[in-house]
Amino acid sequence: AWYEDAMRLFKLAPISWCALGFITLVADFGLQLLPGIGIAVSKVIVPLVECGMLIGAAALDRGQPLSLRYSLTAFGARPGAVAAIVISALAVFAAEALAAYFLADANLLVADSESVELSTPAVIGTVIISALASLPVAFVPFAVLFSGASFVDAFATSVRAFALNLAPLLIFAALAAVLVALGLMLLGVGLIAVFPLLSAASYAAWKDIFAVSAVNA
Repeated sequence: AWYEDAMRLFKLAPISWCALGFITLVADFGLQLLPGIGIAVSKVIVPLVECGMLIGAAALDRGQPLSLRYSLTAFGARPGAVAAIVISALAVFAAEALAAYFLADANLLVADSESVELSTPAVIGTVIISALASLPVAFVPFAVLFSGASFVDAFATSVRAFALNLAPLLIFAALAAVLVALGLMLLGVGLIAVFPLLSAASYAAWKDIFAVSAVNA
């Protein structure tokens, strides 16, 4: 049902959704090209850019147009909210990096291509670990951006929601892993559509689990 609702939102503005996905993808790859600090910078900046798709989902849900400027909106959030979004994303990346290291002896913190070359099984394993690791902190951005939760309350609320809805969220993560894997198989281009779909589905999950209506971003 969450993915069905996501498709409903996606169909309202497919071009704008893909444009937001493209901005996220370009920001990620572009920042990683910066010498020395690129990967570290990308892990701080890109999560805030990704929030534009969550904010966009809320906007569409309340009948407003989807704007590309939403990719910058989270940068103007209060410091505690920004910190919560970035740290939750860093926690997921840490799990992803550890998975890549143990599965393929690859170092995701190094931009050198030989250091991050992964086999197909290693890629699949890393994607699965990343999807699972994201579940406990999945609702942190929603809590700080839409509910005005404090840093601590955002994490506590997200973890509690995960614990109380383990089965549906595990199914959600399994489908997300499949979609990301398919996006990667298309040389990463497919992620332009996958990222928005997953963001919209996460928004639908948040609304359902927390029993909220359309919100003001």
